[in-house]
Amino acid sequence: MGSSPAGTQESIKFGKDFEVDLRSFELRHGGRALKLERLPLQVLVILIEQKGQLVTREEIAEKIWGKDVFVDTDNSINGAVRKIRQALKDDPQQPRYVETLSGRGYRFIAPVSDAGHMPAPLQLVAKPQPSHTDSAPARPLVEPTSNQPDLPPASITPARRRFPLWIAIISCCAIALGAWFAWQHFYGKGATQSIHSIAVIPLQNLSGDPAQDFFADGMTEELITELSRIDSLRVISHTSVMEYRGTRKHLPQIASELGVDAILEGSVIRENNNVRVTVQLLDGPADRHLWGEEYERPLNGILNLQRDVAQAIAQEVRAKLSTTQQARLREAHVVNPASYDAYLKGRFYFDNGFTKPDSLKKGRQYFEESIQKDPNFAQAYAGLANTYLYLAFTGVLPKDEAYQSAKKLLAKAVELDDGVGEAHDTLGVLKSEFEWDWEAADREYNRAIALAPSYSCAHESRAGFLALFDRRDEALAELAKIDQLDAGVGSADSEVGVFYLLRDYPSLINASNRALLLDPNQWFLHYNLGVGYEGTGKLQEAISEYKKVVEMSDDPKGSVALAHAYSAVGKKAEGEQILRDLERKLKGTADSPLTMAGIYASLGENDKALEFLEKANSEKSLNLPQSLKSDLVFDSLHSDPRFQDLAHRVGIPQ
Repeated sequence: MGSSPAGTQESIKFGKDFEVDLRSFELRHGGRALKLERLPLQVLVILIEQKGQLVTREEIAEKIWGKDVFVDTDNSINGAVRKIRQALKDDPQQPRYVETLSGRGYRFIAPVSDAGHMPAPLQLVAKPQPSHTDSAPARPLVEPTSNQPDLPPASITPARRRFPLWIAIISCCAIALGAWFAWQHFYGKGATQSIHSIAVIPLQNLSGDPAQDFFADGMTEELITELSRIDSLRVISHTSVMEYRGTRKHLPQIASELGVDAILEGSVIRENNNVRVTVQLLDGPADRHLWGEEYERPLNGILNLQRDVAQAIAQEVRAKLSTTQQARLREAHVVNPASYDAYLKGRFYFDNGFTKPDSLKKGRQYFEESIQKDPNFAQAYAGLANTYLYLAFTGVLPKDEAYQSAKKLLAKAVELDDGVGEAHDTLGVLKSEFEWDWEAADREYNRAIALAPSYSCAHESRAGFLALFDRRDEALAELAKIDQLDAGVGSADSEVGVFYLLRDYPSLINASNRALLLDPNQWFLHYNLGVGYEGTGKLQEAISEYKKVVEMSDDPKGSVALAHAYSAVGKKAEGEQILRDLERKLKGTADSPLTMAGIYASLGENDKALEFLEKANSEKSLNLPQSLKSDLVFDSLHSDPRFQDLAHRVGIPQ
């Protein structure tokens, strides 16, 4: 970096006629301004500042948001890099500007001129941005700074004070707009009759406290959850809408990108034990207002507020509600405000880190705190149960300990409220992955979808379940539903899992490559891409991907797969060396017998492989059913009657 004083540089030039103007903070090409939102441009400047050097995702997140802030940094960074590449027309497979270093981060590789000491364009706080329409509330872009507290408790909210004048003005305008929309509804044109899909854009935090961003995001997710219960309304998932936080895009563009008829946007003001939510429903393609309303409730009535909004929208779009759905929306529920705060924090850590042990542990702490503060809050029990299952999947907790805890928690959740779709989805996972009770799992997945037809996680769970049993058409139908609800990482990961289980290797390659564009740092995506290559006979490509898995993860699955592929190309000595080293490393440890079975199957020691598979069966090892059906290392055992008998007892098709 240069040593010139801060603020002396006005632009950065790089590549072929690209320039970042640091005064207007925009990207230009040949003097023409390009469309690139603020967050991707911030990421681009960070990468250029460290040109030629690795910049980790953690470094990017800390520079933009600070430490331990309630923001979905992984998805935000993925989306930002994707938009940078689109603006620069940069191919991620053969990059000229931004190179992805798998499992580590990114590196800017283009030549840079005039890259001296740059101003700090990242420390921007609460700069208002234009709204979609003249009558919509202003949409501030709040970028938390690095001195924010780790987990802002409810107690940091200032003592009750008068609302600032600008908030009062916004509220009055919202009330007036609401009255006008109501008049239009009853005496004007009324609501459109063609709304079948909706996206809830992240609610703005107008509390004057950036530490309350997590509350606004949590409210957004809970509104999506409530609306997802309406059978006749397709509701876009939380992960797909988060990239539109603080967006400058016009409504028709957002509606087109998400494929929806209507958009719900609004704001949240939280003061002490009260919350005020202003929402408006807009016709996306036509960019016109349909309905608006303001709600104010004590915090312990937040669940009722969410259901009131859902019911009002159902009426506005003339959605058909079943008797059960109508009764559900009329139910009155109260929750302890501190419990709800803790629940939202638990959801944040789980949703944004269900593959990360540290994030899962924090999520567990907050769900436990939520239950402690309100023992009758069913959603907290369901969230904690789900966290326990994923702590087992990531190897943090012993399988049996996680299973017993989750089983008790789910029983309590259903006892308190049998209408929580998330609880039934998690019950399906428990029945499928831990008990191998296939009929019960199928019932629970169907129950979850019946309770919340737009809950994408339930469709993801059921898609994998159907693929395991070769119910291909039904599994692909679920994938189509997921694609309508979640255009992000969740949809891509679901495709990868389904095509792996169906042993559809060309489709697995395509799905894995698409998923890696969204998230190149997940080792299991490289593993599945390797499986796709190996399944189609492209063994050198498979070996390349398996090597990446070994570099990125300590999971022995990558080493076993690499050794198996080496043997297939005639490098048996290299493959055997890997397997013998792994055998010595794992011998006498508590590692899964499924891994040992894979080692011996790859070595051609079938008797030992079957011995460990039987042990895995007796212990109900996680992923045994999936491995018996689709793991290439066990293909050599398929003709053995002992293997066929085991598969029959587990209950999966051959």
